[in-house]
Amino acid sequence: MPLQLPKSSWSTTELEDLRELARSFLQKEAVPHQERWAAEKKADRELWTKAGEVGLLCLSIPEEYGGGGGTFAHEAVLYEEQARAGDSAWGVTVHNGIVAHYLLAYAAEEKKREWLPKLASGEMVGAIAMTEPGTGSDLQNIKTRAVRDGDHYVLNGAKTFITNGFHADLVVVACKTDPDAGAQGVSLIVVETDTPGFRRGRVLDKVGMKGQDTAELFFDDVRVPAANLLGDAEGQGFIQLMLQLPQERLIIAVTAVAGLEAAVDLTLEYTKERTAFGRPIFSFQNTKFTLAEAATEAAVARAFLDQCIERHLRGELDVQGAAMAKLWTTERVNKVIDDCVQLFGGYGYMTEYPIARAWADVRISRIFGGTSEIMKEIISRSL
Repeated sequence: MPLQLPKSSWSTTELEDLRELARSFLQKEAVPHQERWAAEKKADRELWTKAGEVGLLCLSIPEEYGGGGGTFAHEAVLYEEQARAGDSAWGVTVHNGIVAHYLLAYAAEEKKREWLPKLASGEMVGAIAMTEPGTGSDLQNIKTRAVRDGDHYVLNGAKTFITNGFHADLVVVACKTDPDAGAQGVSLIVVETDTPGFRRGRVLDKVGMKGQDTAELFFDDVRVPAANLLGDAEGQGFIQLMLQLPQERLIIAVTAVAGLEAAVDLTLEYTKERTAFGRPIFSFQNTKFTLAEAATEAAVARAFLDQCIERHLRGELDVQGAAMAKLWTTERVNKVIDDCVQLFGGYGYMTEYPIARAWADVRISRIFGGTSEIMKEIISRSL
């Protein structure tokens, strides 16, 4: 029997119908291909257009731009079902919850009408390029440079660890338009990847999330229209990033909690079916106590996450609250899944078992979107 947790306070009948659609789509289009995608280091490009056809892309983008007209709750349902399906290859969280919202918030009107419908249909795949080989979380000191030249910007630089990097047709690039101005010199510029001078490096070989096309990107004298600048002036990029990062961190918390719940369910099922010394593994006190702790962790994490989602839906989730959500949920999911692997014994270390893949996949959650240490620094500023 799976965990018996109360239905989320923000859930509705409409959202539960969406959950069924997302679950059936993922079971058909993602779950059977996990091994192949991991070997190829990327999901199939057709997955994006199939998702667009059934209405799973840009769920929280207004209908006038081709989106679903929903809220963050609609996105959260999709991300939860993806985590529960054990899929980490499809970079839909970046596409839907991050890239589309940068465009919605900051792109010029004609650019919104050009790009957002293509993201919603799957004709375009979106990526955001912040991290560079030498910067990590230090976004103020990025080296990628954009120089104004008439009606264009000329971009030069390199990015790494870019989700959707292999498939991306549109990349939001964090760059310096004023290299001497620190954070005030950062701007966000959109690059379409068929632009001359743009090239992709290798798809990176990661410990987990093997099927996700995380890649290096290079910009060599890439000329893009000045209209591709996000915002109405240069130097707004750092503020734009700070305003959008709370949603990104909440997305990570959503997937962490759903992944935690899924791991406990898997382990309950395994320990009740598997026997040792003539009796089910679940019957041993250590197993029961470990899973009692895990179930409690899941219940507490779910309650906190639901509170954060409610706050975000009301527009009240602040930077510190999002940092707390990401810090707590990612630290807890890493601990719980590690405990679950232990209960699987040697099989927990075999990649054909979902618990082993989950263990490897979830480790990055304490790093991307801002490390746990950065989250603590952010939280401490409000104390």
